[in-house]
Parts: sequence; C-alpha cells; structure tokens
Amino acid sequence: MNYLIGIDVGTSATKTVLFDENGGVVAERAYEYPMYTPQNGWAEQEPSDWKKASLETVAAVVKEALDSGKVANAADIKGIGISGQMHGLVMLDENGEVIRPSIIWCDQRTGQEVEEMLQIMPREKWIEITANPPLTGWTAAKILWVRNKEPENYKKCKHIMLPKDYIRYVLTGEFATEVSDASGMQLMDVAKRDWSQEVLDKLNIDRSLLGKMYESCEVTGKLTPEVASQLGLTTDTVVVGGAGDNAAAAIGTGVVREGTAFTTIGTSGVVFAHTDKVSIDPKGRVHTCCCAVPGAWHIMGVTQAAGFSLKWFRDNFCQSYIEEAKEKGVDPYDLINADIETVPVGSDRLIYLPYLNGERTPHLDDKARGVFFGLSGIHTRKHLLRAVMEGVSYSLCDCNDILNEMGISVKEMMACGGGGKSKIWRQMLSDLYGCKVATIDQEQGPALGVAILAGVGSGVYASVQEACDKLITKAKETEPVAGNAAKYAEYHKLYKKLYADLKDDYKALAEL
Repeated sequence: MNYLIGIDVGTSATKTVLFDENGGVVAERAYEYPMYTPQNGWAEQEPSDWKKASLETVAAVVKEALDSGKVANAADIKGIGISGQMHGLVMLDENGEVIRPSIIWCDQRTGQEVEEMLQIMPREKWIEITANPPLTGWTAAKILWVRNKEPENYKKCKHIMLPKDYIRYVLTGEFATEVSDASGMQLMDVAKRDWSQEVLDKLNIDRSLLGKMYESCEVTGKLTPEVASQLGLTTDTVVVGGAGDNAAAAIGTGVVREGTAFTTIGTSGVVFAHTDKVSIDPKGRVHTCCCAVPGAWHIMGVTQAAGFSLKWFRDNFCQSYIEEAKEKGVDPYDLINADIETVPVGSDRLIYLPYLNGERTPHLDDKARGVFFGLSGIHTRKHLLRAVMEGVSYSLCDCNDILNEMGISVKEMMACGGGGKSKIWRQMLSDLYGCKVATIDQEQGPALGVAILAGVGSGVYASVQEACDKLITKAKETEPVAGNAAKYAEYHKLYKKLYADLKDDYKALAEL
C-alpha cells in the first residue's frame, strides 16, 4: 500500500492528513497560530509559525502511522502535496531567511499601490494579461507597498514566495511555485501559464526574485536529508507543486472536468467552475486562474460575507438558540435550520443584502453594506434567519450567472464548507442554480486535493481525473423544485435591482 500526505497551510491553522492510496485517512493533525493586525486594515502572519506547524504536524502523523503499524515502512509514504492560503507575500534574503512578517490575503493596506498599477497600465490590459483587475488583496500590490514604504526590506529581498511555497522551500530547499497559486499574484500571463515578462517589466520586478513555475502535480523536489530525518521520512519522498486553497479544494471534491463546479459556504462564499479553455470576464467581475489540472483553468466568484452573515446574526440575536442547543447537546444551527424550514420561500417578502464586509462579485464595492428590505410586523426572528440564508444564496447565484454568461454551463454543483452541510441551504442553491447540488463523503477538501496531486506526481495515480474517480464518492443529491425556482427567480431580480438603487447611497453613507 502506498501513502500520501496533504498539508493545508490555512489562515487560522495548518492541517496535515496522511492518506492511504484509497483515500482513507490514516492520521491527521492541526496546529493553530495567530494573525496580527498592527494597524486597521492590516493582516500579517509569521512564516515561522507556518514552518513550525507544518513540520510538527507532518512528524506527528508519520509517527502515529508507523507506531501503530498502520504504515509498515516510511518508504511507503511516496509524496507530499501542499495547499495554502493564496496571495500572501513572503520575502526571503540571500540566506533564505524571512525578512518581514507575511502580508496575507485579507490585508487591505495597498489602495495606493492599486492606483499606481492602474496608472502604469490600463485596467483592461491587466485583465487581458493577468485575467483580473488590480486588487488590494493580491500579491503584486503588496510587493509595491514594501518597495514604497519599506525600501530597506525590499533591497534585501532575493526571493518572493507565497505561503505554501515557503513551506516547499523549508521541505526541499527549492524556490518554486505552481500555476494555480501563482495566478493570484497578478504577475502571470494566465492564458500562457507562465510569468508575464511584460507585467514584470512594467512593475520593474526582477524575474529572478520569483520561483520556477510548475504544474500542480509536477514534482518540484525531494525532502532534504535534514528534514527527512526530522519528519521520520526518506529523501525519496517527493514534494509536488500543490495548489492554492480553492484549486486544491476543487481536486478534493472531484471538480476536475468541464461542466463541474463547487460552491463553498465558509466565512466567505465561493462559486468555482472548472473549464478546459481559458475564459476571461472583460468586466473583471470574477477571477480566472489556472487550475490544478494540467492545461485547464477555473473561474471563481466570491461572496464576501456568506457564512459570516449567518454567524453574525446568530451571535448577536440568537442567544436562546445557543442556550437551548447547549441543554440538548446539539448544534445551534440544527435548531435554526428546523425553524427556518417553517418559513416559506421568499421569507414572506423579506430580502437581505449580505454586504456586511462590502462585496466582491459582481460589484467589487468595498462601501456596500448589509440591508434587510421589506421588514414588516409579521416578520419574526426565523424570517430574518431565512432571509439571511436566501440573501447569501442570491449573491452566490450572481456569481453563477456570470459563469453562465461566459459560456460555462454547470450541470452539477458540489456543496462544501460549513454551509454546505445544511440541506435547506443546498435546496436554496439548487433552486436558484437550476441544477443538482451534491455533497461528497470525503471532508478533507484541500488536504485530500493536494494528496491526490502528490499521488499523480509520484506515480501512484495515472492522472488527476482517474484519482478523483477512484477516491471521491457522492453522499447526497438535491434536485431543484420547480415552484421554488420560479419564486426565487422573481426575488433574485428584485435583489439585484436593490444594489443598483442603493449604490450611490452606500457612497454617501461612507462619507457621513
């Protein structure tokens, strides 16, 4: 039996899972660490925390597997794949030492640098080359910020890396990246799957600072003797390209062919579709990136406050649910879902706009804010709760509508993340998308995805698609209900009009 390791370097924790070649979980560990906000709108983490977390969790799963006899020999662990939070900036000096804390994906300090990028090159040209308009959270703007605000740190920089690629360097000593994660740096020609020399020249960034580019399932190196000894592994263990977190999650849910997609409802919400041909939205409303399947791409729309909207309402207005759940030993969301089920489609003419944190798709409006529209004396707390879930679903449907507009026809949508466990939320999505919404038995997401990539790179599997067919099984399927779909279509039309009507008012509110 062969075994594979998936490391997922997340924002709150690193999770490492050791799988057998049939996708069974042999051992898993997680290691949490903090995020720092030295100023309002800033978000940083220490790469040393990711390093410690990765080394300790890998060593722990290997030790457990060998000590228990579940794995007979360390040589049977063939490969490691790494997933990670995207867009983070890691800068190393000539000795490979970290220069400053990593500026991570949710940092918003780079507004001035985004304007600088738009002066250097028109928005349309950025979209044409990098498939996306300049964005504050993406890596290029962060590089310019360090150059503008911390020139001494920039002068010392010899290597620019993404979070997961720093862990690759720790494991193998190689300076490398892969196409899915690098697509989120705003330095790539996404159609050509390589660094854009034109962009690098315009930004005056030396190409030698960037790692060698690989496909996600290609071998990028092997464990160094020192690290192999520390982890209890051999120097024959390969490390493959891996993938950014959403691209890894796609592999881990079997979204690897044309016409397949997934919706994640976590803190934010994502609609992610696989496509065999590059397709770029000229309006820049959705993100196009290389996906972890060689020679293919993905298109992704993002709802800023998806699960966060429901959690915000629960934490502030649902204390009785929380107390009752504690007494009964159940999850508060189980009680919430039971109540929501008694409220009709449309929440008795109540609509929620889920813009608590501004919005990305389709509006790219950081000033947008949340709204309950249509409140009346008949509405109770359970109406508001259902309206919150429906409002998030309308926003996710906005993302899916753009995919349809771009010619991406989704025949089946996989549901994952915490919100995907709710059968009511899955029904809302199915009704709005007009297609089946399914869940899978496997819940390891990105860690499983990159373990599969490691299996392809090490020769355990012939291809990503073959591995997914073997390992991933469907659990539940939800079909659209025609009557619900017709009602939701009318509500969604009004939902979209509300943003257009309020757009200028959001700006006025921000100035008060």
